[in-house]
Amino acid sequence: MQDKMFDTFNEQTRQFFEPMRKLNSLMLDNMEKLTQYQMESMKRYSQMGTERLRDASDVGDAEGMRDFGTRQAEMMNQLSQQMLEDAKALSEMSLEFKAELEKLFAEQAQAVEQAQQQAQQQAAPAEKSGPAKAQSSRGGNSKG
Repeated sequence: MQDKMFDTFNEQTRQFFEPMRKLNSLMLDNMEKLTQYQMESMKRYSQMGTERLRDASDVGDAEGMRDFGTRQAEMMNQLSQQMLEDAKALSEMSLEFKAELEKLFAEQAQAVEQAQQQAQQQAAPAEKSGPAKAQSSRGGNSKG
């Protein structure tokens, strides 16, 4: 008897914490993806900056300065393109995370609805037998 009660308690506790565990896992996965992406982006941007500094240190004459200016304009174009791609990728990650959150909340809402229906179904037979007893006791009181 106690084992069954303990097992039931464990199962109810697991069911209670399962949605929070899923949410925490989803949040952690998302944070990990974002952090990894941002680290890669920072590496790309710092490499671009380092390359520009190396190019600038190689300038030795007017022609070199002109070439550096041309490469600098190309790099700025490349940088703006990279920033657009990064913004798009981050936006897609956010939309994916939002979709996963909505799916998780929908699943949880469905689970709560099913639990309510089960509780109502289990309570229904008890209510049917409960009022019948109440009516017979009322009937007994009115006769007596």
